[in-house]
Amino acid sequence: MITKIEQLTAEIGNLRANNAEEAEQLRIKYLGRKGVMNDLMEEFRTVAPEQKRELGQKINALKQLITAKINELKDAVATEANSNDSVDLTRTPYPIQLGTRHPLTIVKNEIVDIFSRLGFTLAEGPEVEDDWHVYSSMNFADDHPARDMQDTFFVEARPDIILRSHTSSVQARVMETQQPPIRVICPGRVYRNEAISARAHCFFHQVEGLYIDKNVSFTDLKQVLLLFAQEMFGSETKIRLRPSYFPFTEPSAEMDISCHLCGGKGCSFCKHTGWVEILGCGMVDPAVLEANGIDSTVYTGYAFGMGIERITNLKYQVKDLRMFSENDVRFLDEFKSAN
Repeated sequence: MITKIEQLTAEIGNLRANNAEEAEQLRIKYLGRKGVMNDLMEEFRTVAPEQKRELGQKINALKQLITAKINELKDAVATEANSNDSVDLTRTPYPIQLGTRHPLTIVKNEIVDIFSRLGFTLAEGPEVEDDWHVYSSMNFADDHPARDMQDTFFVEARPDIILRSHTSSVQARVMETQQPPIRVICPGRVYRNEAISARAHCFFHQVEGLYIDKNVSFTDLKQVLLLFAQEMFGSETKIRLRPSYFPFTEPSAEMDISCHLCGGKGCSFCKHTGWVEILGCGMVDPAVLEANGIDSTVYTGYAFGMGIERITNLKYQVKDLRMFSENDVRFLDEFKSAN
């Protein structure tokens, strides 16, 4: 019997298991009710009394050895299984490329950041709007061309529900729910019924700003826009304001900046004028203030609006507006350094 115990001891040292199932089979084989150790204990009952002490110690040592070995095998296969589970076998063997923010998002965030530092807070509103917030509250006449089907997308089931054609609707919602002082910046996507080309699209992005308080003047507007232009295009940037017309501002102006490509000397980009138009602005018409519940005899304000695509074109010389919405990764990869 001593020889059998010695053989089993040597055998246990060579046990191997490739998985949890094999380890369990070894446990049953050696420690189960009909296993090797059970047979050994049955044989132990027949030995002479004077041999029981010595053989009992050897059998106990063997059982402890078997138990320790099988536990070791179970731990090993469990660790290997956990390691394999952490590997995604469906994952592509090629390195995963890091993406970047869209160029329009990069420029929008930069614009918002500049005006945030000037005290403006962010305001947003729905893209599907009603006629009041888009047009009527902004002093658009009933026969204004912008209301025509050639310019506005109408929701067929509700003729007074439209896709907003400018983010001025956000300004209207702010004015009807807040009292001055109001200082907000309103970025968002807008829609117009236009033919898609290199210079126009049926949807694009705007950022509009609104400041209303007591004693707000056109000088305040000019200084804010000058600071914005110099932050966005460089400290040497100059601006000029040209008289214009918008239903919701009076007086109104278009703002140009000195061409940052030629330094104002004239080039093909600025059509040899030295100036590039970037936004429209003006003092908020008193009729707009009154329509939105603000006393125009106490408060004045200014507003401005710019196309994000326009600013992005100026910064990165993107000649075709369609590239912004085609999702060509080769085009988007060019903006990783600007992210």
